[in-house]
Amino acid sequence: MSFISCFYSDIALSQLENKKRSSFIKAWEESKKSKVNNKAQKKLSAVATWEKTHTAKLEAKLKQLEDQLEHKKVEYAEKIKNEVALIRKEADEKRAEVEARRGEEFLKAEETAARYRATGQTPKKQLLGCCGC
Repeated sequence: MSFISCFYSDIALSQLENKKRSSFIKAWEESKKSKVNNKAQKKLSAVATWEKTHTAKLEAKLKQLEDQLEHKKVEYAEKIKNEVALIRKEADEKRAEVEARRGEEFLKAEETAARYRATGQTPKKQLLGCCGC
């Protein structure tokens, strides 16, 4: 029986060693996986931070460009309004000039008509050339 008990003892010891080795391997595997997971989490966090930083920079740049465009838009609108005002002023001056010229020509026509009436002469040019009078 001592041979058999020694044999069983060796088997039990061998099984115990296998369990111990298996437990050690499992602990090593879990430790490695945990380290890999922690490392990946750190890198993912760094990527997220990088993304947020660069996105914020670009959004700030976009906001700055929008502000610059709005400022230019206001400047151009003001410039156009000033040009329109100048055109209206010039048009008013031209209208006034035309009206003054018309008044002068009316006055001249009235004076000439009065002279014709006073002298009894008739104009040499026909004003209404289309009716053949």
